[in-house]
Amino acid sequence: MTTLSVPDMSCGHCKASVTQALSSVAGTSAIEVDLTTRQVTLASTAPDTALLAALNDVGFPATVISAK
Repeated sequence: MTTLSVPDMSCGHCKASVTQALSSVAGTSAIEVDLTTRQVTLASTAPDTALLAALNDVGFPATVISAK
């Protein structure tokens, strides 16, 4: 599981945009978005750089908190 910090997420629309962006990355599944902590947990075989790029492309810069 990978956990990302997405500090600019604040609403349902943000959650949908983040989920859609991460879903478009091959090898990504089980996406859970927590607006309270502004974190996303997901299972992915994609490199972290691909996940961060997908989020950056839709206007949500992110950082990796943990990756397993």
